Amino acid sequence: MAAAMRVIAFGGGLVALPAIIIADISVLLAFFATAQQSIEAAGGQSSLGELTWGEQFRLSFSILWRIALVMVAAAISAAAAGYEEAHHLMAGLDGMAFDQFTHPGRFWSAAIAALVLLMIVRAERDDGQIALFAAIGEFARRGLWLGAAVIALGVVNIALAYGQEAVRIAIWNFWQTSQASDFIKNLIYFCFIFSFAMLRLWITVTILTLGLKQSYISDGRS
Repeated sequence: MAAAMRVIAFGGGLVALPAIIIADISVLLAFFATAQQSIEAAGGQSSLGELTWGEQFRLSFSILWRIALVMVAAAISAAAAGYEEAHHLMAGLDGMAFDQFTHPGRFWSAAIAALVLLMIVRAERDDGQIALFAAIGEFARRGLWLGAAVIALGVVNIALAYGQEAVRIAIWNFWQTSQASDFIKNLIYFCFIFSFAMLRLWITVTILTLGLKQSYISDGRS
């Protein structure tokens, strides 16, 4: 869904904004499913799988508008500081699954993903209540391990970007030379977008979950 909506959004027009919102909610829904499996694989417990689709949608929307405020504030602050590509910071949530436009943006998406994970984990403890500032505070308290995870994820995102670009070039060459039908070409391109989105999402959640786990372990030792 997110991949399809992203393609529609790139087409521009009146449908672009609704498509972006639907794409971001779809990314968050996929993030929930991935986070549940990653948390359980790391030895933790998660009740995300017990949520209905309606509950997941409401939780996604609650997270979305809060993260949107963070991205707007960051973009405005960066623009005021003279950063010419500040508008790309608005793609922080999108960058959890799809390639960002700049290297700083790739680290920014990693930080946004960490905030989303913390908001989800806290919501599980607080009967579904989303607390942005509490999540930011927890991020600061767990900055050693989560910060390291964000940096590691940013580096991985950069490596993924180069790999994705290489595949994109290969697909472009295929488009120019192949006699395959447009349907086959479009299907291959869609599978390319979807595959890298899922790969990036899995890597994102896995690295951040491990960082959060190490933070909890460190707390237990102190």
